[in-house]
Amino acid sequence: MLCCFLALLALPARAATYFVTVAGLGGEPDYEQRFTGMAKDLDRIFRGSGGDAHVYTLMGADATRAHLTAALAEVAAQAKPEDDFVLVLIGHGSFDGVEYKFNLPGPDIPGKELAELCDRIASRRQLVVNTTSASGGSIPALQRPGRAVIAATKSGTEKNATVFARYFVEALEDPVADTDKNEAVTALEAFQYADAKTADFYRTQKRLATEHAVFEDTGKSQPVRAASPAGGEGGLLANFTLIRMGATLRAANDPAKRALIAQKEELEQKIDVLKYQKAAMDAADYKKQLTQALLDLARVQQELDK
Repeated sequence: MLCCFLALLALPARAATYFVTVAGLGGEPDYEQRFTGMAKDLDRIFRGSGGDAHVYTLMGADATRAHLTAALAEVAAQAKPEDDFVLVLIGHGSFDGVEYKFNLPGPDIPGKELAELCDRIASRRQLVVNTTSASGGSIPALQRPGRAVIAATKSGTEKNATVFARYFVEALEDPVADTDKNEAVTALEAFQYADAKTADFYRTQKRLATEHAVFEDTGKSQPVRAASPAGGEGGLLANFTLIRMGATLRAANDPAKRALIAQKEELEQKIDVLKYQKAAMDAADYKKQLTQALLDLARVQQELDK
């Protein structure tokens, strides 16, 4: 299992990323406006994320089961195995104790059907960010090796509207979310930022927290709330770059430097993989490989800085 997991992390740097964002049924004007606003923000952020980004955004009356199915079918027809795929769900969800459904105008879409549609996409690295109420109930249907799933709630029984989505979107524009200061925000960094901000929201409002975000990115384990290198949890999220910023974004948009950015991200992924392997490696071998990777990364960064 560990070998397969590490192989997924060590894939070459992404060639392109397909982003699909869906703002589901609000049910009342305040929620409609809120969900649509976040979807528009993500559309803008993803379109400006640098590199080869393909962006699909569904909101309002267009966010139907039929249109979502069509969008994911289009991605399935275009995405290659080396491309990354990201699906973000914003809105309300429901869970009856057995099945999760994402609420849409017209018929809702079950988690199992969403998983089947995503399974048809060739991308070996996939990320589903489900920010809806009851979203924890979607993880059993969605999880699989190579696909990281983030949910705003720890289970399907946390059914109140969530605030996690607001802070996840915020993470993609706030430099504070870039904790390792490499001018890129990974899915794990965005999760940690949004989770901390959500906890602060309930604390400052003096309200009992009704949502506890979790993730599952091994395809075979129970959802967790924190990364654990010993168990492999968080490895795929830590290697999944969502957006770039600053000089890294400018370089990604420069054809002459795009290959260097790909090398840099591949080396950063390699370093993260080594950190997750450390407990199972010979200490001397770990130090040798890590030192070489850091030296290679420094040389690439030097070329980018010219």
